Amino acid sequence: MSTAACQHWKFKTVNCFTRDDIDNLDKISRLNFINSITGYKPANLIGTISGDDKENLAIFSSLVHLGSKPPLLGIITRPNSVPRDTYSNIISSKFYTINHIKDDMIERSHMTSAKFNPDESEFEKCDIKSIYLKNFKAPFVKDSEVKIGMKLVEEIKIKCNNTILLVGEVMLVMVEEGHLLEDGSIDFEKNKTVCISGLDTYYNTKKIAKYPYAKKDKIPSKWLR
Repeated sequence: MSTAACQHWKFKTVNCFTRDDIDNLDKISRLNFINSITGYKPANLIGTISGDDKENLAIFSSLVHLGSKPPLLGIITRPNSVPRDTYSNIISSKFYTINHIKDDMIERSHMTSAKFNPDESEFEKCDIKSIYLKNFKAPFVKDSEVKIGMKLVEEIKIKCNNTILLVGEVMLVMVEEGHLLEDGSIDFEKNKTVCISGLDTYYNTKKIAKYPYAKKDKIPSKWLR
């Protein structure tokens, strides 16, 4: 990769990429670089179904928390310059599922990003089993240890690059027995939930520390200046 030196910085070793440098990267390098600079991202499988009952499954790393009351999650979809089955199915049915990926699901989950025909199901092609709940239209991933049922509530078009933010309300959540902590959070190490960096690199999760709710009067005096 081509880099530009930031002469005014006093760091011993630093690669500084200007906007021009970024634009001049080859397509794959630019995609990997920009997709990596945000750090680790959640890796999830989005399950949908078409109007003619064809199941669809796609891996997403753009899931974001938007609020807890009401419980809202957002996903970013790419521009509709070509047909997008996940987007089309969500818009038409209003229901979809979010399924965590665990370490023994990585390869099959990753392959859902291949370009399948609309009449081909990623569940079938990637050897992933679906399950359904009564009165909920969209398919869940059977082997996922955190399954979330979603209902679309808002579609926001991002004009600067034509991507779309789909805002969904959490309608139900299924978590494996013993994986929910006393404070309401989920133990991702027990779930063996993985995360993603860039376009195709996966990581295990490991808890480093857990702290109480931050309060100004609890800041250690040795930090104060």
